[in-house]
Amino acid sequence: MTLADCDRVSALRVRGWQSAYRGLMPQQYLDGLSVTEDAERRRALFARAPADLVNLVAEDDAGGVVGWACHGPYRDGERRTEDAELYAIYVDTGRLGGGVGQALLQESVRRCATAGHPRMLLWVLEGNTRARRFYERAGFRADGAVESSDVDGVAVPEVRYARPLTG
Repeated sequence: MTLADCDRVSALRVRGWQSAYRGLMPQQYLDGLSVTEDAERRRALFARAPADLVNLVAEDDAGGVVGWACHGPYRDGERRTEDAELYAIYVDTGRLGGGVGQALLQESVRRCATAGHPRMLLWVLEGNTRARRFYERAGFRADGAVESSDVDGVAVPEVRYARPLTG
C-alpha cells in the first residue's frame, strides 16, 4: 500500500462497514461514516505507522485497489505480544466471493508465519456470520474470548478468532 492508496482504502473500509454491519450496528452511525474523514485519518496513520504494521492492497488488472488487509503484532491493551493480529480486511463489495479477500488473508498469514509469529488472532463482530464463515474456512477458530464495544449506545459484541501459524 502507498499513501496514494489511502482514499480508495477508506472507500473500501467505509462501504464495507455500511454493508457488512447493517443490522449489527446503529444505522445512524453507519450512515454518518465519511470516506473523506476516514481517508484523512488513514493518511495520518500511514505517515506514522510503525515498521511492524503491514498494509497490503489487492489490485485489479487496471491497477485499481479492490481490497485491503492490515496486520501487525497482537494488541493486548497497550502491550504488543509475540502473536500477530489481522487488524482489518476489506474487499470491494462488488467483488465479494471472488477470491480477493482469500488472497489477502493468505498473504497476511504467510507473512506472519514467515516472521515467526506463533499465532494469528483477529476480532470479528459476533453477528457477522459471513465473515465468521470466511475465517473458519481459512482455519481460524473462535477461542472463547469476547469483547463488547459501545457504538452510539448499543453494545456490539466481538469474538476473537485464532489460528496457529507454526507446528
